[in-house]
Formats: sequence, C-alpha cells, structure tokens
Amino acid sequence: MPLTRSRQLLLLFAPVLLLAAAWWHRGLAPMGDAQDASADAARMAPVMAVVPPPPRPLAEHAAPVRPGLPLNRRAGFEGEPDLYHYAQQLAVAARDGDAEANWMLSRVYDYCAAYAQDPAGFLADNTVLTAQASPGVVSMLDARQRLQSRCAGFVARDGLSAATILSQRTQAAQAGNLAAEAALLALGRPLQNSTAYKRGLVDRVLASRDPEAYLSLSTAMGASARGDAAFDGYIAGDQFSQLAWQLAACRLGLACGPQSNLMTSYCANGGICSMDASQDFPSFVLDAAVPRQGAKKMDEMVSSLVDGSGVAS
Repeated sequence: MPLTRSRQLLLLFAPVLLLAAAWWHRGLAPMGDAQDASADAARMAPVMAVVPPPPRPLAEHAAPVRPGLPLNRRAGFEGEPDLYHYAQQLAVAARDGDAEANWMLSRVYDYCAAYAQDPAGFLADNTVLTAQASPGVVSMLDARQRLQSRCAGFVARDGLSAATILSQRTQAAQAGNLAAEAALLALGRPLQNSTAYKRGLVDRVLASRDPEAYLSLSTAMGASARGDAAFDGYIAGDQFSQLAWQLAACRLGLACGPQSNLMTSYCANGGICSMDASQDFPSFVLDAAVPRQGAKKMDEMVSSLVDGSGVAS
C-alpha cells in the first residue's frame, strides 16, 4: 500500500491526536496556525465555475435512487444510498439557483472525495484493513465500506479536488447560503477579510441556530482563532472551542448518530474512530477528547452556543 495513501491510517493508532487534529474532513481546514490555513488556501486553484460530474450510467453495484430531490436537502444527504446520482440531482437544482442544493452538492463532493480521487487505492486500503483485528480497525473498515457503498458512482475523472469543493462552496456562499459562507471562513477564504465581517458572520451563525452553519464555522473557532481580534470574546481559540461548536451543532439538530455522515467522515477519512460502534459523536468526544474534569466546562460552552450567545466565560 503506497505510503502516501496509508498515512491517514496511522491516525488510528494515535488517538491522542484527536485533541490536536479533530477536523471535519477536508471541507474545513485542519486545525493549526491561521498562517497555515491561509497558505493552504493560497495554493488552491483560482475560484471558477464548477462543472458538475457529467451524467454517466450508474455503477452496476450502485443502489437505485428515487426520482426527484427530497424537500429536505440535508436529510437527503444523510439518507440517500447513491450519492453520485444524488449529486446529479443537486447539480440541476443548483444551476436553477437553489443555494441550499449548491451547498449540499459541495458536502457530497467533500464526503466522497477520498474515494472518488482513487477508487482502486481506496479498495486496496480496505483490503489491508481486513487483515487487522483490533476494534479500532474494524470500526474504520466499517466506516470506509459505508462511504464506499454510497460514493461508488464517482470516479477519478469527476475531479472532486479541494479546488472543486472550494469553488462549489464559494458559489453557494455568494448565493446566500450561510453554512457555505462559514465554511469559506474556516478555509481561510472568507467572502470579506475584515474584522467587522468576521465578527458579523459569527453573530449571524449564532442567530441562525443552523447546525450546518455551526459545524462549518467550528474549525475557524478552533486553534486558528487564537490571537485573532475578530474572535475576541467568543468561544474560540483552542481545540476544545472547536469541539464545543460541533457539539452545539449536534444539540441543534445535526445528525450525530453512530452512522451519521459526521462520524463516518471522522473515521473513514480522518482515521479517528470510536471503538464502540453504537457510540454517537457527543459520547465519543466526551470519552476520547475531553478530560473528566473538563466535562462541566465543555457543557457550559456548548450551552452558551446553543442559546445563541457564544460568549466565553
């Protein structure tokens, strides 16, 4: 197995890295210095119009999809068994000006990118994992197989690159989708770079009580926010703040169950997996990332975010 593909598997054997590397797959920048996030963003290709994957016959093993889009785009993203076909449907709605469809299309691309960029390599990694017996490896294999099944219609030529995802999110943000706008800030590519804009965006996310927007903003409120005047007074500046925003998203209605997209992405794409297949995201975070003496403080931060204040005590 090429080392360039297997590095993410090493995270499985160092669970302490959850504190320093808790991240929501590649659609949000990894935690680190603000300069690192900006440098990563600068290396991306210029934002341009995205051409959705061209219609192709579904893979033979892909599950059939009901015609038409569900009214609740987010529930569709959680529940649709064939995300390639779902992405085609979202792309049609996005071209017709549906900002939510545009945002969810970027979420599908993000979720499936690790598989789509190298399906054969993804399968080869799974074969290696099947030879392992530890509970963590079993959990990771389950998550990867779940992702593979849902993303099987995508192939490398669909081009689900970081630049494609960034461009799709930029379109969604410019069309008025708040979660996409928050995601751009987390990527170091906000629609505006002023302190006033950033503070205003945080306030708008808090006022919205939108779990997708909270989740999208969470990385921007982590370690990269340390020392940034735009986030003074908010719950921000370390990895626990980032986790608090994610836990608040769960309380506000984000799907955070054992097989949710959030848990699947952490495990399949980040190598951060629960040993207990029945554990949801909040339980996993409190078990693996928050010291027992810090549980009360974490609950206070999450409650402040859920009630819309978001003010650090």
